[in-house]
Amino acid sequence: MTVTPLRALSLDELRQRSSEKWREYPEDVLPLFVAETDFPLAPAITTALERAVRLGDTGYVASRTPLPEAYASFAQRRFGWSVDPARIRTTADVSMGIVEILRRVIAPGERVIVNPPIYPPFFELVTEAGGVVERVPLRDDGSTWQLDLDGIEQALAGGARAVLLCNPHNPTGSVHSADSLDALARLAGQYGAAVVSDEIHAPLVQPDAGYTPFLASGEAATRIGYAVTSASKAFNLAGLKCALMIAASDATTAVLRSLPIEVVWRTGQFGMLASVAAFAEESDEWLDSLLAALDENRRLLADLLAEHLPEARYRMPDAGYLAWVDLTDLGWGPNPAKQILRQGRVALHFGPAFGAEGAGYVRINIGTSPEILTEAVERIARARVAVDAAQG
Repeated sequence: MTVTPLRALSLDELRQRSSEKWREYPEDVLPLFVAETDFPLAPAITTALERAVRLGDTGYVASRTPLPEAYASFAQRRFGWSVDPARIRTTADVSMGIVEILRRVIAPGERVIVNPPIYPPFFELVTEAGGVVERVPLRDDGSTWQLDLDGIEQALAGGARAVLLCNPHNPTGSVHSADSLDALARLAGQYGAAVVSDEIHAPLVQPDAGYTPFLASGEAATRIGYAVTSASKAFNLAGLKCALMIAASDATTAVLRSLPIEVVWRTGQFGMLASVAAFAEESDEWLDSLLAALDENRRLLADLLAEHLPEARYRMPDAGYLAWVDLTDLGWGPNPAKQILRQGRVALHFGPAFGAEGAGYVRINIGTSPEILTEAVERIARARVAVDAAQG
């Protein structure tokens, strides 16, 4: 069945928004940095929020909501993953869920493995939870990025007590294989460690990518793992504050149930209502259309870079709307996004923020219209010509 790609809003419409993406920089800058998308909300979400406003349904989130059941149904439809709603708790956002779980699976000063290049807050979340970051970078074999299982085992053998996983991975858009996830879980179990898997980008995996949720990767994962996820990235709901913490065994469920009730009460009422609508079956068609639009854009970016910036090295992401692009050969130093902002008036995410492995890289948000994406790359190309001429 052919899916019609979702159309993004126009630049004039987008500049009426008041979120970070559209207020951080002056209007002459095209913002492709922070992880917000430029598409209209799924109709079911708009309907749910409009109804809540009409009713004044703006109070505290209830102790029991339909969200666990809504997500369990979504996970079964989209991933073939059977989730027990009784093993789900909610909180304000994925970062908060990660910190609260880490606080209960490590002691202060214990080490937590992260796999750079990685979503920059991971470094801070480990510290906030009382841990110490242990870096085990992804392995780049020239065509894919993979978990370095040998390096992870060495870190676990050396005393690391947890792994903070990103699945799918941000910024590379990599989808870790089921075998690698199962191997990771077995290693963690062997050394008495926990795995906390950030799966916020999971709804954005392309249909042919073969995504496996960590807790669905095998029996070992169910014993030692936790997943934290949200509708916020796929459905552009970051400002509404709602995330899910998921367990798959009695022992890990007991950890979630031991969290203070305040952790749950930090869930936003509008976030809960919007998430239920997002995970409902009636929003599947919208999500499929979004994925089709992102598929077109990831391919468009490859064509644009080949035409305008042939020195760039880019692998199309299998998930999400964040492209990880190596611009080292442009000669703009370890943080080319600074030059691009100054000379091209395009805001990209700074590569070095993702760890030392990000030197020379930029992260480009492709969750926009083809017109804006095209204009952004053309601006960068013109900036490159101007800089080369000035250095000439």
